[in-house]
Amino acid sequence: MSTKKKIQEEIDVLEKVINQNEIVLFNDDVNTFDHVIDSLIAICDHSLEQAEQCAMLVHYKGKCTVKTGEYYDLKPRCSQLLTRGLSAEII
Repeated sequence: MSTKKKIQEEIDVLEKVINQNEIVLFNDDVNTFDHVIDSLIAICDHSLEQAEQCAMLVHYKGKCTVKTGEYYDLKPRCSQLLTRGLSAEII
């Protein structure tokens, strides 16, 4: 005769909490769609389709989150967007 034992264990899981920030791009009347799209591809690693969609959202909605991540990664990207004459900020 064999006896089967059921064992129930409690496991504690530690989760690393990462503060996610966002780069928000704002609409302006100066930059062309092509300039915005090219900038998003080069700086935010967007695909062509993603950059086009963001450019349309910025145009029609006034703003769009174009990149999410940790602050230390977003800071230089936001600075590059500003250098290209785009209106962006990290929130």
